[in-house]
Amino acid sequence: MPISEETFFLDPRFEGTLQSQIQQLVAEGILSGRFQPGEKLPSSRKLANHLGVSRITVTLAYNELIADDYLTSAGRSGYYVSHSAPPPPEIPQNRSNDTVDWARAIGQSYSNVRQVDKPSGWGDFPYPFVYGQADPTLFDQQNWRLCALQALGKKDFTSLTGDFADRDDPQLVEFIARHTLPRRGILARPEEILITVGAQNALWITAQLLLGQRRKAVFENPCYPGLREVLGQTRCHLSPVDVDEKGLDPEKLPSDLDVLFATPSHQCPTTATMPIERRRALLEKARADDFLIVEDDYEFEMSFLTTASPALKSLDEDGRVIYVGSFSKSLFPGLRLGYLVGSEAFIREARGLRATILRHLPGHIQRTAAYFLSRGHYDALVRRIRLALHERREVMDRAIRTQGLEIAGAAQFGGSSYWMATPPGVNIDEKVEALRKRGVLIEPGMPFFENAEDGRGYFRLAYSSIPASRINDGIRILAEELRS
Repeated sequence: MPISEETFFLDPRFEGTLQSQIQQLVAEGILSGRFQPGEKLPSSRKLANHLGVSRITVTLAYNELIADDYLTSAGRSGYYVSHSAPPPPEIPQNRSNDTVDWARAIGQSYSNVRQVDKPSGWGDFPYPFVYGQADPTLFDQQNWRLCALQALGKKDFTSLTGDFADRDDPQLVEFIARHTLPRRGILARPEEILITVGAQNALWITAQLLLGQRRKAVFENPCYPGLREVLGQTRCHLSPVDVDEKGLDPEKLPSDLDVLFATPSHQCPTTATMPIERRRALLEKARADDFLIVEDDYEFEMSFLTTASPALKSLDEDGRVIYVGSFSKSLFPGLRLGYLVGSEAFIREARGLRATILRHLPGHIQRTAAYFLSRGHYDALVRRIRLALHERREVMDRAIRTQGLEIAGAAQFGGSSYWMATPPGVNIDEKVEALRKRGVLIEPGMPFFENAEDGRGYFRLAYSSIPASRINDGIRILAEELRS
């Protein structure tokens, strides 16, 4: 990539000739690493016009740099950074010129939050039992690319380039209202739907609006680690409630809560499904005790054993349930596309809060997704994913039982993971590195629990990103390490 002349500026305080100053500017760019070997310098004419100096001054400076082996000349094609130019020095990790006490300056720290580790190179491991990543062998990249190209066309110029203020793409909202939500038994108007940057953003918006220092939030234990961190940011009173094999038990809820965050259809991470009797009891308790429920319905599309149960929101007659949905599991997590569904008064406030942070999601992303969803590509993709997951689950189930491993929770309708228990006395956290060295990636249970120590005997084993042909060997290695 050629180096732009606009990166050069003369310093009127420089003590020396213009020629020597230009030499120093180029040399400093090379020594700092900004200019890389082989990159093309601006022509002497362009740089002279930009700096307001004579062309001969720039040419003389370039020639001196050639003599010092900083630059090379390729005749009429111009000047280039020499491949034998002095390399930039290594920058020390702890530079002493930063005098700010950041520990005191930062009001609230976010660098040590507990979360599930997602190795950036997970695809390079032979046995990646990691959750929630896109499988390149299943994703319909060709049709996604065609939809993206169409969203770049003249017809969609406004949706690509315009500022929607606090609004969303009407085509995307319409598809969610008419196709996605009815499959969960939910009927909603466009005014009751807000597009978010994934489910995490939806949970954050909801927590910011509904919670504060004088309010109490109840959440499941174990739970999605990101939710616990989101709730902590509101400085509200937190009350974790342990789940059982049927998910959250309404009878265990405190009577003074304000907002409950739950995953009734597919509890995270245990995969338990709340029975219909508990759901009705939960809604009755919410009415009697006057609290709201935030329902995270994060994996309903992955139902291949039985039909997924209707969403809790579909049973809600009082407007007490706020529904969080996402396309991360059915499309790909990097899309960062989710949505909130709730009463119009709540969505109006959520829209206003989102506008203060990011206004709206990129229009091109929204319109591309709208095309992909509305033209049947999404349904075809979901069917393909379900078939693949069904096959992988059967292989996983046989391999787990053959190796004598203990399943702590497996979704009845399908899903993409197992919640596993370690053998007695085994700390899974101590096994992670040994497994990684043998090519096996798993997710320890500690980040999911309010008390991290409670998770040492659990781990999540996902099969959405590993081919069926590698599952048996991966489970065998896992069992060997757990027994060693």
